[in-house]
Amino acid sequence: MSTKPLSVALVTLGCTRNEVDSEELAGRLQAGGFTLVADPQDADTVLVNTCGFVEQAKKDSVDTLLEAADLKEHGKAKAVVAIGCMAERYGKELAESLPEADAVLGFDDYPDIAAKLQAIVAGGHHEAHTPTDRRLLLPISPAERSAGSISVPGVSADLAAGFERSRLSDAPWAPLKLASGCDRRCTFCAIPTFRGSFVSRRPSDVLAEARWLGEQGVKELFLVSENSTSYGKDLGDIGLLETLLPELAAVDGIERVRVSYLQPAETRPGLIKAIGATPGVVPYFDLSFQHASNPVLRRMKRFGDPESFLTLLEQVRAYAPEAGVRSNVIVGFPGETDEDLQTLTQFLTDARLDVVGVFGYSDEDGTEAMGFDGKIDADEVEERAAYVRDLVEELTAQRAEERIGQTVRVLVEETGEEVIGRAAHQGPDVDGVTSLVGDVDHIRVGDLLDAVVNASAGVDLIAKV
Repeated sequence: MSTKPLSVALVTLGCTRNEVDSEELAGRLQAGGFTLVADPQDADTVLVNTCGFVEQAKKDSVDTLLEAADLKEHGKAKAVVAIGCMAERYGKELAESLPEADAVLGFDDYPDIAAKLQAIVAGGHHEAHTPTDRRLLLPISPAERSAGSISVPGVSADLAAGFERSRLSDAPWAPLKLASGCDRRCTFCAIPTFRGSFVSRRPSDVLAEARWLGEQGVKELFLVSENSTSYGKDLGDIGLLETLLPELAAVDGIERVRVSYLQPAETRPGLIKAIGATPGVVPYFDLSFQHASNPVLRRMKRFGDPESFLTLLEQVRAYAPEAGVRSNVIVGFPGETDEDLQTLTQFLTDARLDVVGVFGYSDEDGTEAMGFDGKIDADEVEERAAYVRDLVEELTAQRAEERIGQTVRVLVEETGEEVIGRAAHQGPDVDGVTSLVGDVDHIRVGDLLDAVVNASAGVDLIAKV
């Protein structure tokens, strides 16, 4: 007798790296006999791919798990399972504090996700893992690392052997993972402890997945990792990304390639040139400055100052004067003085960035900064963050106004009452959009069109086809 395949819905929170992981899991589940459904209310089981980056993200993850758990009473769901970064980071602790979730799975469970999920839906008990520092699972020397020895989401050996992910979106762009993990020791960040040491994917695997995405109708590749500037260092060639970019841009069906998350201290001249001057690669620089005051950056275990950062931006704009530049900054870090804050705001004024994410500092479990002296009162942190956000809102709106009169190439993502897309300087989801006006009746999602910017609203643009 045949039985109806179990259905599963994946709910993804957090960054684009999580989106890639969800599509990897979707592929594994389909190969294991599951049917994918978009609406959790229609699913036999719901997988919530959690985010464990900052406190608000963790709260959102817990709220989403609780909402999914309600479907066991009011829907057809038989099980709700937590996966992803928060699940990996807290493991057994999360399982004990959130009994509404039927199981908490870590990264080591990913290769056998279908079998484990079938057992959970059937009423079996899954013992949640006790978290460990995943940096200790691989050798210290990058050259001695092999992703085949442990489970690394998006990089593991069985994926390299030809395993294909399943797309969960019909958007004309898709994230493509370059690497996983991070070797940096920023004092405010816990990501390396649960994502592990930096491991690059082989260029052949990246290219094979790019070709597959091109066959699926993807027009833009969004290269993601925890630190794209480190790509290739464990493969013996720190300049490997400069070689890979033109090959990715030449893949059939792919119209443009975008690189995310560059460390300023590691952004070398050759990489600037490759991003700023390679046909098919958009001049887009996602530079993680985090602050501008040298004393604060040293306490963060990062490098730089306003002079070096502005010199870097000059080099970027020498190759591509209209390049898009985005960044994130942390305000209220322990020991930050009024002078440090003034240094940051002056840098932001001088830098002419397109988008800036502003985060107020808060302690994160297991980070070095938790033990720092000079902690700033939470209300003061939020006051400083609000001040910088107001400044950034004004500065980025001015930067958008500077683009009025420019011709931009827009990838169309929505049609209907409005036609909306993204210009080359606008990354997915977080960098604003471009609304197209004029002769737009026959435009389709996935079209790439030239348009002249005639107005702006905040960081968003309005452009005539």
